[in-house]
Amino acid sequence: MSHRFLLAFLPLFVAIDPPGILPFFLSLTQGLPAPQKKAIARTAALTAFFLSLLFALAGRTVLDYLGLTIWDFSIAGGILLLVLSISDLLKSQEMPETTDMTRPFLSRRSLGVVPLGIPIIAGPATLTTALTLSKSGPLWAVITALFANMVLIYLLLSHGEKVNRIVGNTLSTAIGKIFSLLLAAIAVSLIHKGIVGLLTP
Repeated sequence: MSHRFLLAFLPLFVAIDPPGILPFFLSLTQGLPAPQKKAIARTAALTAFFLSLLFALAGRTVLDYLGLTIWDFSIAGGILLLVLSISDLLKSQEMPETTDMTRPFLSRRSLGVVPLGIPIIAGPATLTTALTLSKSGPLWAVITALFANMVLIYLLLSHGEKVNRIVGNTLSTAIGKIFSLLLAAIAVSLIHKGIVGLLTP
């Protein structure tokens, strides 16, 4: 049971990339009181969890309806993850600026949903990974792994200021790049499994 959980948890953890999310959260919530930051972190984690869960459940039904196999989606998902990871590795990751003019338009609820919940946490990489795992493994493992990852995201973001003081922006960005490299490796593995699956009678 623990082995199947880890097989679902680790790819999702790498796809979500918590260290890479932290700088965006700190920038978007700069100057807000601590209770409000925690509320935003909670909203973002819940939004990302339910969207990813819905995508995993509905995505499986859609694939079955369209007559697509796990190998088809494995190749397509792997290519998408590979493009996303390479793009993240090549771009310079800077914290977005949140000016006083834009701050009034970012309410606590909307900021937690968009852009933090969607698409920063539940982005293409997370959704693709969740759907791929739901097609190739037990659904309970995917749901449990999603929930565990979102709990970790909430804890990280709600204590973001403390974590950032300890880790620092430079190290946080470096860790994010390492996660992107791991995501690229997972993408190559998905493509390889898909090709082998299609070629195997």
